Amino acid sequence: MQTRREKSRLGRPLSACSGTGVFVGYASLFGARDGTGDVVLPGAFRDSLMRRGADGIRMLFQHNPAEPIGTWLEMRENAKGLYVRGRLDCNVQRGRELLSLLESGGLDGLSIGFKTVTAVRDRASGTRRLHRVDLWEISLVTFPMLPGARVSAVTPARAAAEQLFAARAAKAPRPDPEASPSLASLLRSGALQFQQGAN
Repeated sequence: MQTRREKSRLGRPLSACSGTGVFVGYASLFGARDGTGDVVLPGAFRDSLMRRGADGIRMLFQHNPAEPIGTWLEMRENAKGLYVRGRLDCNVQRGRELLSLLESGGLDGLSIGFKTVTAVRDRASGTRRLHRVDLWEISLVTFPMLPGARVSAVTPARAAAEQLFAARAAKAPRPDPEASPSLASLLRSGALQFQQGAN
C-alpha cells in the first residue's frame, strides 16, 4: 500500500517559558488540497483513531522512527479537520533542540504519515480525494505542505497547573452535612457543655 505524507505549518513557535510544551492545533484540514494534490475528506481518520487512539500514534522528528520527540495527548476529527493536542518531551535532547528551533522560527511544520486505504483520483484536476487513511504518526518537519493547518495555542505552565488543580478539586470528596459529627466538633461541643455546667 502506498504511503503518503501531508504537511502543515505551525502558526507560532512553542515557548520554553510555557513550561509544559503542550500545544493544540490542526494537523489536517478537510477539503484543503496539499502540495501533492491530496485532499483529506471528513471521516478519513475515524477508523485509525478508534483503533489506535492518540497514544497509539507517534510524534516523530522528520518521520524518523528512531527519533520520537513527545506524545500526542488528544486527537479527534471535527468539522474543520484533525484536531491535535500534544506535548514535546524536553527530557530528551531532540525535544529540547526542537523547542529552541520552534521558538526561533527555524522549524515550523507538521506532517502526517499514513497509508492510503480508500482514495479516488479526479483525472481532470489530478486531485486525489482520501476517503479513508491509516494514520500512524505525526512529525515535526522542516518543510510544511498544507499552510492552513497550524498550531493555534500553547498552554502556559500556570494555566496547566490551574486546570490540574480544578480537575483534582472536582474529584475531591465533599463533607456531608448530615454525616456523623467530626472529632473537632464533638470536642467543641463537649467543651461548651463543660463550661455551661461549671457556671
